[in-house]
Amino acid sequence: MRRILSVIVPAFNEADTIETLMETVLAAPYEKEILVVDDGSTDTTGKILARFSEHPGVRVLRHRETRGKGSAVRTALSHVTGQVTLIQDADLEYDPADYPKLIEPILGGEEKVVFGTRIPLARRHSYYRYYLGGRLVSTAANLLYGQNLTDAPCGYKAFETEFLRALPLRSRRFDFDAEVTALTALRGIRIREVPVRYRPRSFAEGKKIRWTDGLAALWILARLRVKPGPGVKEAF
Repeated sequence: MRRILSVIVPAFNEADTIETLMETVLAAPYEKEILVVDDGSTDTTGKILARFSEHPGVRVLRHRETRGKGSAVRTALSHVTGQVTLIQDADLEYDPADYPKLIEPILGGEEKVVFGTRIPLARRHSYYRYYLGGRLVSTAANLLYGQNLTDAPCGYKAFETEFLRALPLRSRRFDFDAEVTALTALRGIRIREVPVRYRPRSFAEGKKIRWTDGLAALWILARLRVKPGPGVKEAF
């Protein structure tokens, strides 16, 4: 029987969080598979994941070299079997208890795509400049693609699997979030957001995204709006 949910976990040097994250995701609701991609980690992430590889609901994939979040998502997507695919960062910033809010609208046939938004529930932000950068990226997505998003860079995103597979994804790094937003909008879909909990971590705790990733997101949004490229069915 086909699983309801496939959870993709890109992981790079997350030895401090990956064990707790995997246990939490395994305990989360729904019949699911977890496809975790060790993206060329140089710490003990791979050794920790080896202990979970015996679990029937877990598949561990590895990149020999670090390729980035977007590449990890695309690697895992080729192995997905679930009806719904959800992206779960490995840093414990997002709570798997929010899975029902993200995937029930898809299972019910109401939506093909649901994004999380940290804005209503976040008690604090990792860094204020990142909050402002996120609002800037969201505003750009709204202006360029006719959306009404509050938190386009939010890492919690769920998709009808076949819809996600049909998108011509090419991004390698954190620009995945901007790319998938643009490609979804170009299919004529108005993206639904649901509030999700957020526990930000600091650079000292291992936060990896940088301000340059915000610039890359803005570039992706602008480039795809002007020149969608081959394989994009533009309905906007």
